[in-house]
Amino acid sequence: MVDGVRMRDGRWLAVAERGDPDGTPVVLLHGTPGCRRGTVPEAILTARPGVRFISYDRPGYGDSDRRPGRRVADAARDVARLADALQLDRFAVLGHSGGAPHALACAALLPARVRRVAALGCTAPPNTAGLSWFEGMALSKVEDFTRALTDPLDFADRLAARAAAIRSDPAQLLVSVRDGLTDSDRRIISDPAISDMLLRDYRESLRTSAYGWLDDDLALLSSWGFDPAVITRPVLLWHGALDTFSPVGHFKWLADRIPRARPVLDPDAGHFGALRALPAVLDWLCATPESRAS
Repeated sequence: MVDGVRMRDGRWLAVAERGDPDGTPVVLLHGTPGCRRGTVPEAILTARPGVRFISYDRPGYGDSDRRPGRRVADAARDVARLADALQLDRFAVLGHSGGAPHALACAALLPARVRRVAALGCTAPPNTAGLSWFEGMALSKVEDFTRALTDPLDFADRLAARAAAIRSDPAQLLVSVRDGLTDSDRRIISDPAISDMLLRDYRESLRTSAYGWLDDDLALLSSWGFDPAVITRPVLLWHGALDTFSPVGHFKWLADRIPRARPVLDPDAGHFGALRALPAVLDWLCATPESRAS
């Protein structure tokens, strides 16, 4: 097991491995903000003894060095380097929320190595024809993203201040997003195991700076560096119909354009409903050819 990988450009990428070292490899891509210790609750990890879970801090988060100006597509290069270091031939990828577009980048740009991809609560690329990007989005998210687009320096300063406050009290982030959550989302994040995971995740992700958070948002709002329509690998798109962080129009846009998409829309779920969907999603990701045929 390794605790990090040196990238070809000299950056350090912090890595965590859990589960069976000889099991089916699944690369986990955390949300925004997030870190290598989040994404999947511990109870779900331990319930899958035949899976090797591999996660890492995206650049600028936790212990990973920053990469200013990174694009969503750059995640595929980092994942490929990580897979080389761990001697992985083929693997599955799972991304939730801000990690979901980065998972699609792996599907698009690493077709020879990626078996399957699950993208949960995924936004669509910006400036796409046929989609009103902000429609149905929580007002707080619209304000943040608009500020990032119109005044990125002010946005960076505000994120730095928020990150400093969250470092001293991570619960502030959960409180600040509650207005954009459904009742089901509020019940999910009120679960002690889930809230503890999220609080540890937020604290660790922002421990050194807000750069990962800033660079994630700017990457999601800029050209991704690939077209989802070129994806040839099987992709499970899971989405909550009541999600106001990534409105359902984004899901429909992606489902229409990814050739081998398997769309799953939960009519009663919001953004954090993805955590409840994880067991079934992991079953699909790790299915063998025999089990898929049965």
